[in-house]
This record gives sequence, structure tokens and C-alpha cells, in this order.
Amino acid sequence: MMSSRGTSAGRVPRDPPSRRAPRRPSGKALLGVTGLASSLLLAACSGNPKAKDYAFPPPEKPAPGSVVEGIASWYGPGYDGKRTSSGEVFDQDALTAAHAYWAFGTRARVTLLSTGRSVVVRINDRFPSHKGRAIDLSRGAAKAIGLIGPGTGAVRLEIVE
Repeated sequence: MMSSRGTSAGRVPRDPPSRRAPRRPSGKALLGVTGLASSLLLAACSGNPKAKDYAFPPPEKPAPGSVVEGIASWYGPGYDGKRTSSGEVFDQDALTAAHAYWAFGTRARVTLLSTGRSVVVRINDRFPSHKGRAIDLSRGAAKAIGLIGPGTGAVRLEIVE
């Protein structure tokens, strides 16, 4: 017996896949795509240059006794065991630092002005100075002068050699 729809056994014929209307993405899928697009847009507009896109100034060997004051920050976790700009392996607990243009091997006494504590570091890495920082200390150097807690601080840098 035939149903009123013109098929046997009461089934409705389906259109072949090529003639079906495209499925609309669910709200969750749209949110994921929108979230991804906005994340990429924000990352592109963040203004923080990547190290590989940053043109470092030529290295400069500062004269012993030169003094500079500025803001220091520190780094370590996430970089430990990776290669520095000088090619050596980074040890976050060593007394080293990154500077935008001082020659590798330069030694500087870093004094945190708020504590009066100082440490001598060796420059072995580079960092883009886009944040207005004078120096970026290893975790070991930052710990030695009391910079770990505040994260950044005013320092005096004196070239030792």
C-alpha cells in the first residue's frame, strides 16, 4: 500500500547531499571561530615586536666606569636550557643578563636602588628594549639583589670590565 507521500513503507525521500542546503554552524562553533579570529587580531595589534622581527643596534663595548641608571626586569622560567643570543645555553640561576646593545662578555655591577644590594653580571643575551628597560637580569641575578618579588625596579649599572 502506498502512503499519501508517494513512497512505500511511509518513508520520506531525502534529497541527495549535493542538493541539500548547507548546514549552519552551531553557536559553539561560531564562538570558537570568532574567539580565534579576535585572538589573532589582538596578537597582531599588540605592538610587541618579536625578537626575530626586531633589528638590534650594533654591539657597543662601554668604557669601564661608565654609569647608567634605568629600569631592570628579570627572566628565567621558560628560557632555561635554551640558547641565548650569544650562542651559549641559558642558565636562569647564573649571574648573567640581557642588554639591547652592550657587547657579549661585558661585566656590569647592577645595584637595585630600593635595596642597595648589588651583583656583578655578564652580558650574554639580547632583548628588544621596546619596554624602556635598561637591562633584563637572569633569575639568579634578580634574586641576589631582591628583584624577584617586585619584578622590575630602578637600578644603577656600572661597567666593571
